[in-house]
Amino acid sequence: MKKWIEQIDKTTHNFHESFGALNSEELNWKPKSETWSIAQNIDHLIVINSTYFPIVEALRKGKYKAPFLSKIGFVVSFCGKTVLKAVQPDRKKKIKTFPIWEPAKSEIPKGILERLKNHQLELKEMINQSKDLVNKGVIISSPANKNIVYKLEMAFEIIVAHEQRHYEQAKEAYQLLKREADRQKSI
Repeated sequence: MKKWIEQIDKTTHNFHESFGALNSEELNWKPKSETWSIAQNIDHLIVINSTYFPIVEALRKGKYKAPFLSKIGFVVSFCGKTVLKAVQPDRKKKIKTFPIWEPAKSEIPKGILERLKNHQLELKEMINQSKDLVNKGVIISSPANKNIVYKLEMAFEIIVAHEQRHYEQAKEAYQLLKREADRQKSI
């Protein structure tokens, strides 16, 4: 639990430190129409992480129904490892997100960093309150696809790595923004 909380705090700090001084136009700037802006990367994290909250709530209330695949150990292990590998921060391989996790297409208000900070507090609270579920080895399915199953512990590993991945993606967008600003100054 502690390692996830510490990494969430670090990622939240990195987003605020790197992009807190940017205005709304800069946060929403995109080098290409198919590329996400800094704000869209942040929005995507809030959207995707929030889809895990109802699952944990259903687990707590005893109302969560795991799919049949959750009973097949090697499938659970394979799915978890595959998803975790896909969301690593190195960004060597691009992946397309599921439609339910797409960020907003329109301009996102500057308050997105404050929304992230508040969201991260909720996320940490959910993780802290899930220690017993993690210790039991509870298995869930991905909020995007019931056939992708993994342990709740792996879900937290995935969330943390995925946040780091999108911080790196946002940094890339910022570097391109700075280059574009420098280019405009030299004209």
